[in-house]
Amino acid sequence: MTNGSRRSFLKGAAPAIAGGLAAASLARPLFGSEIAGMKSAASTEDHGEDAAIWSHDYWAARGEIKLYMFRKRVGAPQKDAKPLPVLFLVHGSSVSSRPSFDLTVPGHGEYSTMDVFARYGFDVWTMDFEGYGRSSKSKGNSNVADGVEDLKGAVEVVTRETGQQRLHFYGESSGGLRAAAFAMAQPEHIGRLMLGAFTYTGKGSKTLKNRAKQVDFYRTHSLRLRDRKMILSIFTRDKPGTSDPAVAEALADAELPFGDSVPTGTYLDMTANLPVVDPLKIQSPVLLAHGQYDGIATEEDLVDFYQKLPTPDRQLVTLPGLAHSLTMGKNRALFWHVAHEFLTMPQLT
Repeated sequence: MTNGSRRSFLKGAAPAIAGGLAAASLARPLFGSEIAGMKSAASTEDHGEDAAIWSHDYWAARGEIKLYMFRKRVGAPQKDAKPLPVLFLVHGSSVSSRPSFDLTVPGHGEYSTMDVFARYGFDVWTMDFEGYGRSSKSKGNSNVADGVEDLKGAVEVVTRETGQQRLHFYGESSGGLRAAAFAMAQPEHIGRLMLGAFTYTGKGSKTLKNRAKQVDFYRTHSLRLRDRKMILSIFTRDKPGTSDPAVAEALADAELPFGDSVPTGTYLDMTANLPVVDPLKIQSPVLLAHGQYDGIATEEDLVDFYQKLPTPDRQLVTLPGLAHSLTMGKNRALFWHVAHEFLTMPQLT
């Protein structure tokens, strides 16, 4: 596809293109639930910036494997109250759930996606996959197929606790692969599906080409090194300056207490087994969000996936000034905006 035809297609498909919004740097890292009185940097239509956020821990299971879950919303659940819409956040290959989605630092702006969407009026959940964070570790490699099974157990907990049978999902990077594969397996539980830093076939991906140099290691080992240097590299490998270096340090501080290694499964899937998602089998509305500088997928690869989606309720969004991590970049408020708009679109008449 030429540059001209690409632009013509994208104009015809009407993806959202947003402007930039810089954020301040971070200092000492904390989880959002540990900070009283933190104010959201996002606009808050449903609840005020100072709304009290309630949180709770849960556990799901896949056989003998215990899976840690975490929930945040404005106000504790009340019996017989109208349930809130549920948003489930799905983490990627290298960082567990709460450092990914509930990281904040006093006095330096909002980095808790959970807090932002709780104040938007959602009941927000996340989970550590097998081998990550607080969840059980086994001899398995926690690949995308395992992640689908983990999500099945998690959704049982969410539906029991909330009464909601359909959940909205956001998956970032390999979390997008897990969320989309789950949407294929259990479409009855999907409301709206958001995929950030997603890759389809991997064709032309600079990041995956470099990662594939270690494919033999991923085939023969269930764990890989994920130390501070590796975490910091997530924020510099595409376009230095799209995130504040202090954010990467804060993320490493929050994640490394869980160890310096993580499972190899999603790396193996992304370097040797793509595609693992068939767009023709996804029935829900879909938002594909891609950072301007993200090297995980080419524009052609994402357009190919987008064109094959059977639903007319679909969006392909390029977010300027962002690289791989849409929720940790300086311009993360762009993603919060387009995600909120997608999740709250009016129903068809």
